[in-house]
Amino acid sequence: MPDILHRIGVKDATPDQVYAALTTLDGLSGWWAEKTTGSTDVGGVIAFRFSTGGFDMKVTGSDPGRRVAWEVVDGPEEWIGTTVTWELRHEAGDGDFTIVLFRHEGWREPVEFMSHCSTKWATFLMSLKQLVETGEGAPDPRDVHISDWH
Repeated sequence: MPDILHRIGVKDATPDQVYAALTTLDGLSGWWAEKTTGSTDVGGVIAFRFSTGGFDMKVTGSDPGRRVAWEVVDGPEEWIGTTVTWELRHEAGDGDFTIVLFRHEGWREPVEFMSHCSTKWATFLMSLKQLVETGEGAPDPRDVHISDWH
C-alpha cells in the first residue's frame, strides 16, 4: 500500500510544545482547520471541518511528547480506514529542533487525490511549524490553495 510520508523540524521547540499543537483543540484549530471540535483523548473522535469538506479522526494512540495516532473514521472514501501518525523527537546540534515524522498510511492505491493530499499535508505541516515557532499558523480557510481542489 502507498503511504504519505513527511519530515519537518520545528526550531527552538520542545516535543511537548509540538505535542500540544497535535492534541488540543486550540492547537489543531491553530494550524489545520479552524473548525475543529470533539475529544482529543484516546478513544475520542476529532471532527475537522474545512471549506471543502471534512474528516473525523478517532484518536488511537497518545504518548505525551513522543507520539500521536489517529484512524480516519469518516470523510472521503479514500481516507476511511487510513491512519495518521506523528512521531516526535528532540535533536540538538546545529540549532535546536523537534523533529516531526508524519505518516498517512493505508491508502489502497496511489490515486491523483493522494498526490493532492500529500501536497496539502506538506502545507499544513508548514502551518504546524509556523504555529509552534511564531504563535500563528495558517489553518483552513487561511491555508495555501494549491489547486482547484483547494
